Amino acid sequence: MKEPAPHSRPDQPVQSGRPAPDGVRTPLRYRTVDIVVPAVLGVAIGVVFWLWNMVWTVTTPVFAFFPPAQALIYGVWLLPGVLGGLIVRKPGVAVLTSTAAAAVSMVLGGPWGVEIVLAGFVQGLLSELVFAAARYRRWGLPTAVLAAAAGGLAPAVWDNVRYYVTWPLSYQLAFGVIVVLSAALIGGVGARLLTSALARAGALAPFPSARG
Repeated sequence: MKEPAPHSRPDQPVQSGRPAPDGVRTPLRYRTVDIVVPAVLGVAIGVVFWLWNMVWTVTTPVFAFFPPAQALIYGVWLLPGVLGGLIVRKPGVAVLTSTAAAAVSMVLGGPWGVEIVLAGFVQGLLSELVFAAARYRRWGLPTAVLAAAAGGLAPAVWDNVRYYVTWPLSYQLAFGVIVVLSAALIGGVGARLLTSALARAGALAPFPSARG
């Protein structure tokens, strides 16, 4: 009996020339590249985090008129989990990428120590839950925005409890809302645009996200 063509077998990994469209579950079998690329992304974005830590410190006086407004630039820290998830499109990748980026930031001298690794893990996990709720089938802009906004819920709560407990409630609420909005815009829209740009450049050939 003739063996069916490779493209007709549902358990066959997606080939680079025939990426799975949005709405189709990608194979859950992990390849080496599915682990290496999120780790590399995490390292690269971890360096950006290290620089962004300095940007946060330097810009603090700029927002002295209304301190919660500094959360406008918070969304950069929500980028890696969403970006990793959009590119590789497999369970656990958002957590891996976000945690790796936070760990690199800590190693390079992040001011928050081990706490930043925990934050990266929780933020990645919350984004991962959105991808899971979409059954790893939906990878468009709405999913990216929701995943980033979900990740932003962690600092919206934790930072208020940990660092801004003396702020009036109005400041705390404003900070939380701005963090989530910044996460949705920078971490969500930004990750979606980056994925599309990398796809157009041909950098995502091994992944189902090669169509952008």
